[in-house]
Amino acid sequence: MSEKKLFSNHDLWLLIWPLLVEQLLQITLGMADIVMVASLGEASVSGVSLVDSINVLLTQIFAALATGGAVVCSQYIGSGKYDMADKTAKQLLYTITAVSVFIMIAGLAFYKPLLRIIFGNIEEDVIDASRKYFLITLFALPGIAIYNAAAALFRAQGNSKVSMLIALLVNILNIGGNALLVYGFKFGVEGVAIPTLISRTVAAVVLLLCLYFSKDYNGRRAVSIKGIRHVEVEWHLVKKILKIGVPNGLENSTFQIGKILVLSLIATYGTNAIAANAAGNTLASFEVLPGSSISLALLTVVGQCMGAAKPEQASYYTKKLLSFAYIGMWVLNIPLLLFSYKIISWYGMSEETTRLAWYMTLTHGLCGMLIWPISFTLPNALRASNDAAFTMIISMLSMWLVRVGVSYVFKWTDIFGLVEKFNWPSSFGSLGVWFAMIIDWVVRSSFFIARFAGGKWKTRALI
Repeated sequence: MSEKKLFSNHDLWLLIWPLLVEQLLQITLGMADIVMVASLGEASVSGVSLVDSINVLLTQIFAALATGGAVVCSQYIGSGKYDMADKTAKQLLYTITAVSVFIMIAGLAFYKPLLRIIFGNIEEDVIDASRKYFLITLFALPGIAIYNAAAALFRAQGNSKVSMLIALLVNILNIGGNALLVYGFKFGVEGVAIPTLISRTVAAVVLLLCLYFSKDYNGRRAVSIKGIRHVEVEWHLVKKILKIGVPNGLENSTFQIGKILVLSLIATYGTNAIAANAAGNTLASFEVLPGSSISLALLTVVGQCMGAAKPEQASYYTKKLLSFAYIGMWVLNIPLLLFSYKIISWYGMSEETTRLAWYMTLTHGLCGMLIWPISFTLPNALRASNDAAFTMIISMLSMWLVRVGVSYVFKWTDIFGLVEKFNWPSSFGSLGVWFAMIIDWVVRSSFFIARFAGGKWKTRALI
């Protein structure tokens, strides 16, 4: 490209490395939670993991709205309209707070029957742990929502250091609180739920203060929410946020609902399968660390490029950052997979559960190095350019027709006889869900590549 680039390599490094650390901190937090809950027994691990699948669904809704606000905000920043970026930030916080409070109240009213409806006839000790954990974490939802929104607003400015430092604060409060309550005061699952509530609430308050008293970053004026106490809804901005957030939210929530559905399928294989799936998912999150970090960076970079009316630069940076994601995935996963069995053994689970979790981790890691960035990193470039409806349609169809559908086919056929052929325990039938997931990745990635190569996304104006 002959025109001046919007982002130097130094700018990209300043954006990406804190995102890597932030994602690592979040994964570390998840691993620490599972390890500490594991000390309470497999019923507690299973109960917490079941509820976490619902909490992830709710968090994905908040993250989707946050993404909508971040995309609009980043495009206004790219076009130099900082006053509109300020207004967008306030509208995002109003919207996401209202949504989270509504969900919290509804959850408190129906949490007991909801868990039984979703997960069916599971063991009584598992459902008891689930209910205790779910009740407390419901009160954390407003804090989680505001935390997501405020962190996304800082990333939209290219200032990912703030969200990284807040993630560090969350880890300290959460892991420290877990250790104190679980090991010190001998709490049950409440010992990991209460620190979640405290840490997310504190993080939300600190981030709001940082936005309110914001300072310039990297030579640019910072987005500010001063005046937020004088509530004034500006519907034209809310609509822009929802134009990205609603498709993204439908995509994320449908995706997570599908995961909950297949998790209920995994639950039919017994507690060993549920616990192995929980451990496998934690390591799987670590395996995609580079890709998920680059995904967040793409929202900022492509959003600002499109706001500055430079779609060719958006295409250039998408390819560049996607190559970074692949390099990072390979560098991380090769040594990780070599030591994965040893890592999983730290969870202290039974031999059968440990081996099953290891197979899940290998499946995810090996295939992730080849397919994951195209399936999940690339679509963020499309979302940042106001092509969220396309990613929603493809992701929803692929999730339900491929991942869920094939999971049930593998259930009915015992993975086409593989369980019997390899003389696996019955719990190993749950591997079919992970095999179906890989097929889903292949299908969706083919559509995203075609859409990006076609270039239609470059013409979709948002601001």
